[in-house]
Amino acid sequence: MLSIAFLYPGQGSQFVGMAKDLYHTFDSVKERYLQANDILEFDVARLSFAGPEEELSQTDKTQPAIFVHSYVMFELLKNKSYMPAMAAGHSLGEYSALATAGVFSFQQGVRLVKLRSQLMQHAGTRIKGAMAAIIGLDYQTVHNICQRASHRALVDLANFNSPDQIVISGTIEGVQMAMVMAEKEGARRTIQLNVSGAFHSPLMKPILDDFVEELERIEFGTPSVPIFSNVTGQPTNDPDEISMFLRKQLLSPVLWTETIKHMIQGGVDTFLEVGPGRILAGLLRKIDRQINAISVGTVEQLEKLAEKLY
Repeated sequence: MLSIAFLYPGQGSQFVGMAKDLYHTFDSVKERYLQANDILEFDVARLSFAGPEEELSQTDKTQPAIFVHSYVMFELLKNKSYMPAMAAGHSLGEYSALATAGVFSFQQGVRLVKLRSQLMQHAGTRIKGAMAAIIGLDYQTVHNICQRASHRALVDLANFNSPDQIVISGTIEGVQMAMVMAEKEGARRTIQLNVSGAFHSPLMKPILDDFVEELERIEFGTPSVPIFSNVTGQPTNDPDEISMFLRKQLLSPVLWTETIKHMIQGGVDTFLEVGPGRILAGLLRKIDRQINAISVGTVEQLEKLAEKLY
């Protein structure tokens, strides 16, 4: 008997054409996009399917587009009786995980993601920040680099994506200084990310109060399956705890490697990446090569899922 976990992608997984085939194949998907359009006050379907890429890559557009794609994909999986034993999402993906587990409704999720993405976009224009992936160095080395660079400009650890891929976040000066230091320490690659701000860092603090105000308006339900938090890497079923973790998530690192390891320890042997792209499946293979990782975001992938699983 397979033990399946669902994983939901975050920013960076978007691409022009995402969910277009789902929209034109399933009426239920069309209905969800119409609901989202009303709440978002822009045509997320048109932007997802036709771009332009530059606009789709803006934080306030990217996050809702990924959330809606992931949610409609989950509903299609559910209709075919594919259900997870546990779930997690990477950064923005945590909202997809919570919505699909019934902690809040699809409409509430769209509203939350709309505000979160607008606030993060705004924070990035108010205080210029940057993020970069450091590939090929271990945690301790990157941690030491950030500490040294922080004597001159703010930079800190943001995402623990896999044992050899760590994302840093901070001021532009701090991130670029840490990238140079990482290359001198023997990093295989350093890549400045195409994001609008220093996410998962103290530079997000100015937007926290506005976001918490919206969070407090929502009555969180108990999730139908354990949700593994970005902040702790551990499972929780507690609505109050979930709300607290979402507040902390804006400023705290995403403990993705820990999350996956704890899910494997919990008995998962197969992960489905639900939504656009294949980024999480790629990271999974770097964390544990033995684990079955399948990306499901298109009609074709949905149709071929049974043969990949059984």
